[in-house]
Amino acid sequence: MSKLHVTTTVNGDELDFVCPPEETLLDALRGRLGLSGSKEGCGTGDCGACTVKMDGRLVCACLVLAPEAQGAEIETIEGMATGESLHPLQSSFIDNAALQCGICTPGILVAAKDLLERNPDPSETEIRYWLAGNLCRCTGYDKIIKAVQFAAAEMRGETA
Repeated sequence: MSKLHVTTTVNGDELDFVCPPEETLLDALRGRLGLSGSKEGCGTGDCGACTVKMDGRLVCACLVLAPEAQGAEIETIEGMATGESLHPLQSSFIDNAALQCGICTPGILVAAKDLLERNPDPSETEIRYWLAGNLCRCTGYDKIIKAVQFAAAEMRGETA
């Protein structure tokens, strides 16, 4: 079985790994690069737990082959915090109890960050539509939506 050499940029760092051609990006991130934040919830692209940003687009890492990451820019949940400082979305999820088991949380946070980068003042409906591909079995969605709204306000400089 032949293996492929892949050079990609993950969270701003150029990384190399070797993998079989059929390996998923999710498996490469978790197993080869030690980035275990993205989770496998379904393996079929239905739950969004493995959502990462690849070349500016949200993708389910379980549906992308690792060799497709050659030359790509990838952002994962591990790239959200700045040093020891959590991203406002991460802090808001904690403050608003918007997480429970944590399987869906990394994918939701990556997707929510992408939304707020595109639209810093989304309506509740826009947030719900943007996060529709991310399923949560534990919280219901009200606390998640509230956490995104609070983070958006903080990022706009509004006081809560």
